[in-house]
Amino acid sequence: MLEILKAVLFGIVEGITEWLPISSTGHMILLNEFVTLQVSPEFWEVFLVVIQLGAILAVVVLFWNKIFPFELNARKRRKKGFVKKNIFVMWFKVAAACIPAMIYGVFLDDLVEPYLYNATTVAVMLIAFGVAFILIENWNKGRSPRVKSIAALTYRDAVIIGLFQLIAAIFPGTSRSGATIVGALLIGVSRVAAAEFTFFLAIPVMFGASLLKLVKFGLGFSMTEASLLIVGMVVAFVVSMLVISFLMGYIKKHDFKVFGYYRIVLGFLVLGYFYLIR
Repeated sequence: MLEILKAVLFGIVEGITEWLPISSTGHMILLNEFVTLQVSPEFWEVFLVVIQLGAILAVVVLFWNKIFPFELNARKRRKKGFVKKNIFVMWFKVAAACIPAMIYGVFLDDLVEPYLYNATTVAVMLIAFGVAFILIENWNKGRSPRVKSIAALTYRDAVIIGLFQLIAAIFPGTSRSGATIVGALLIGVSRVAAAEFTFFLAIPVMFGASLLKLVKFGLGFSMTEASLLIVGMVVAFVVSMLVISFLMGYIKKHDFKVFGYYRIVLGFLVLGYFYLIR
């Protein structure tokens, strides 16, 4: 029961930090210092990635009408056809943005991760991208976004955002959502469009990463391990539904600077804990 309660806590943290641009990895590393699951190191690596499936399912549910490319309503299908071409085009852009991270995940992830998955890297990237949020938002103040919707994104824009996602894949603590939003804002994408494209981009990336981890680990989970995964994913799903709804409402009236300040404070807390207290 204690391990289940720990999985609930990890699910809550995952659901909050996966979508807010504040680094889920940084928070998971800190949480694991104080609340450690009694599992093997191999399963812990799988748990950290696969728990994200619950979070990504929240995106699928909340944005179903914007991501499902087929018209199921008979009346609308007769008027506009069965295929929603604009959504297919959106997915082609997402695919273009996924290419850099996909190449890295298949060929380089296992080589690089052991050297960069540490407190120093996490803290430095928390601070660096926190500063980036503040600087970019100050630079954008008073400017009109060049791209106000995902439909207006070019394939070049999508690839650039994908390269920022690659930074997050390489350097833990960057925050996948944080990196892609920073990249989108930098090239003139509006906050709402940047956030939505980040959510949609996460669907194939996180499903792919989870599948890769499961294939490497195998499906030989014990009953306890399977229970921890299911509980973590369900909690992450519920919390993500609330957090995504909050974020989309928040950014319509506010900028991302508050997340930048939070990242900087958290980065220094990570450094202080691991180098002065621990």
